Amino acid sequence: MKRLDFIWTLLFMAFIGALIGGLTNHLAIKMLFRPHEAKYIGKWRLPFTPGLIPRRRDELAVQLGKTVTNYLLTPETFRKKLLTPSMEKKAEQFIQQKLEKQILHSDKTLNDWLKTAGASNVGGKAEQKVLELLDAQLSAVRMKLTSGSVEEVLPEKWRSEVERRLPTITTYILGKSEAYFASDEGKAMFRKMIDDFLASKGTLGSMVNMLFGESESLVGKVQKEALKFVGAPGTYDLLNSIIQKEWEKLQQRPVGELLNGFDWDGLFNSIRTYAVRELDLESRLNKTIRDYWPDGAEWTAVHITPQLVQFAFEQAEKQMEQSLGKLKLDDMVKEQVDAFPVSVLEDLMLGISRREFKMITVLGALLGGLIGIVQGLIVYVTNLS
Repeated sequence: MKRLDFIWTLLFMAFIGALIGGLTNHLAIKMLFRPHEAKYIGKWRLPFTPGLIPRRRDELAVQLGKTVTNYLLTPETFRKKLLTPSMEKKAEQFIQQKLEKQILHSDKTLNDWLKTAGASNVGGKAEQKVLELLDAQLSAVRMKLTSGSVEEVLPEKWRSEVERRLPTITTYILGKSEAYFASDEGKAMFRKMIDDFLASKGTLGSMVNMLFGESESLVGKVQKEALKFVGAPGTYDLLNSIIQKEWEKLQQRPVGELLNGFDWDGLFNSIRTYAVRELDLESRLNKTIRDYWPDGAEWTAVHITPQLVQFAFEQAEKQMEQSLGKLKLDDMVKEQVDAFPVSVLEDLMLGISRREFKMITVLGALLGGLIGIVQGLIVYVTNLS
């Protein structure tokens, strides 16, 4: 009977020990989070309120921020995870696809892009500006041409070129004259001139005509002498000298005098009309980028996008540590943790470690039960002695 009492006593002490161990561990776990706020009796704050986590939330936020920046989101982590050749290739493909879809192959006209940028009636404004510039330039040209002599207006290079070509002009004139005088047309011209001359002299003309016989023979003689005159070396020198002197006189004459009565307004209107017709800005602006650059997608895929992405990745790698420092991730984590309600932090930590906390409670109960059994054995042994 004593043995049965001992067993019940041992079991009772084990139960009490397990109950105490489990409850104390469970209470200790709860006290990590509960109560969420400090509890007061009058002005006296109850001990262990609020719980450990709420009381040390600021320190926890700071430590979490440091842990994130020092061990989790480090520059090396970003380099290994983001700045890789495969990520660079994916970024290149993504940018090229967006570039082609949104810009190079878009149905938007240049006018649409300009309107998107906030510019309206660009064609009309540009055409007006071009015409204003054209009018200003034409007026300047007219002023320059009509306000000086030929020598002052013509560039020196042009005048030198004219003087160089004067002998050629003389040779050309004499050559054409010789060919004309030798032709039937020239012969007919001489006949008419002789007939008109003799007719105008009356009796004297008739006497000359009788002296030389038929006018046809006189025409032949005049034609022959004319050809001799044209071919004579002195004729070349004479004509060239005349042309030289006339050129020198021409250079001293005002251009305005030479162009007096010239229809400047008609010329300028024609130029304006031609410029507007050739510009045709409105029609040009109503075309897409693809109309002007059909090979744009292929060209950018080879020459623009790869270099742009490569440059961006190189700069990101160089500036990674500095950029992360400017982001102040530790402060961001601290602010977020500080903004969490305590209940959210509790759910977060319990969601991660709920099973472990239960095992701690069970372990406390098990240890409490074992301690109760040991105590029971000690009591039993003590009573026997």
